[in-house]
Amino acid sequence: MAALDASIITVAQPTLTRQFHVSFSATEWVALAYLLTLTALLAMFGRIADIVGRRPLYTLGFTIFIIGSALCGASPNLAFLICARVLQAIGAVMLQANSVAIVTAAVPNSVRGKAIGIQGSALAIGLSLGPAIGGILISALSWRAIFYVNVPVGIIGTTLAALILPLDKIKDTEGKSHFDYIGAILLAIGLIGILFALNQGNERGWTSPFIIASLLIGIMSGVGFIFWEKRHLAPIIDLSLFRIDQITWGNASGALSYALMYGVLYVVPYFFEEVLKQGASTSGLLTTPLPIGMMILAPMAGRIADKLGSKIPTMTGMAISTVATIALIFLQANTSYIYLIVALFFIGIGMGIFTPPNNSTVMGNTPANRLGVSSGMLNMSRSLGQSFGIAYAFAVLQRIVIGSGYSSLRAPIPVLLRAFQWSFIAITLLGVAAFLISLLRGDVTKKHDAAGHSESSMIDI
Repeated sequence: MAALDASIITVAQPTLTRQFHVSFSATEWVALAYLLTLTALLAMFGRIADIVGRRPLYTLGFTIFIIGSALCGASPNLAFLICARVLQAIGAVMLQANSVAIVTAAVPNSVRGKAIGIQGSALAIGLSLGPAIGGILISALSWRAIFYVNVPVGIIGTTLAALILPLDKIKDTEGKSHFDYIGAILLAIGLIGILFALNQGNERGWTSPFIIASLLIGIMSGVGFIFWEKRHLAPIIDLSLFRIDQITWGNASGALSYALMYGVLYVVPYFFEEVLKQGASTSGLLTTPLPIGMMILAPMAGRIADKLGSKIPTMTGMAISTVATIALIFLQANTSYIYLIVALFFIGIGMGIFTPPNNSTVMGNTPANRLGVSSGMLNMSRSLGQSFGIAYAFAVLQRIVIGSGYSSLRAPIPVLLRAFQWSFIAITLLGVAAFLISLLRGDVTKKHDAAGHSESSMIDI
């Protein structure tokens, strides 16, 4: 539901622009406020979950999400809607920061990959259904319906969470009396500064004083956060986790993989609309093979990783996504829809094969009292990768068009084709980097204790 709400808003933005009589750049804050809040608070609420327990925080998150959704639907103006989206995102943070941690803590290690694969499939379903459900609700009812629909679903989710989710066996009691408020603030400022610059850099200009200032504030806060965390008794993010290769490289390759996926998802609709002259609704429909491919393969990949370890599926998955992205480099104005659909589907297949084993590797190497913060870090890496991929892909696209003497994507087809080709070349490099990380890092293999339970161990190269 949290993933669906991140994507459902994309089809509503033109309607909101007309409804509230504002500019499209102002309406963008409905999506941006959600993304910034989500990313900035993920690690903090993951840490809080390790301290107070994951079930109560997850249940509270559902409640806040319901209230935020209802307020979004009842918004009398754009400013109110943006504030309500922030509240909604706070609820979503409590859900997303805990989801992988709850799954990891609840299932035996021998089926962890399969369970995380199912969780990843649910994420893909939300991402893929968002635009379609949003379009139907707006056409049949109104834009308010895309928020009100969360209320009954949220009530069911809250009830199930309170009744079914297991209680935490291990909590971080030390962190309760030494909570790292300064670290939380520094991390939030750093992430917001960097994410804002990535999201607005193409629109405002990368040399804009506002964007440069935003990046500098983000970087300085990030450096300050690292220095502070090294000295705090109970840090928001235990930096010693990054001494574990699987956690460090798993988050890095995960961020790159989502940068590839969202770079493609952001650029391809422009190709459909500007080169193939399709409408927005058709473009949205034609991009769904990517999340569908991910949805189908994620649970299977998790089962494979449980048997073979993470290295083979992560390498295979990223190789498939990278090769499929290479296929997009050769797009022409007369390229068949089948070619495009197959390429997008195989990018999704590759992501579905890659993501669950990669996430399972990270969580399998995380100490039991740090599962919440590690889950939050995984989701934070995904959001950073998503924002970077979109900004990076569009910056390359825009640079080629402007360098050819045109001010927007309303350029001749040959110029657009060259711009799209270079954009897909740039995106392919992200896949190559993620593949090399998967190739060169260690692997997680299974060993069994006396009771026969499967455990994870790290083998360094």
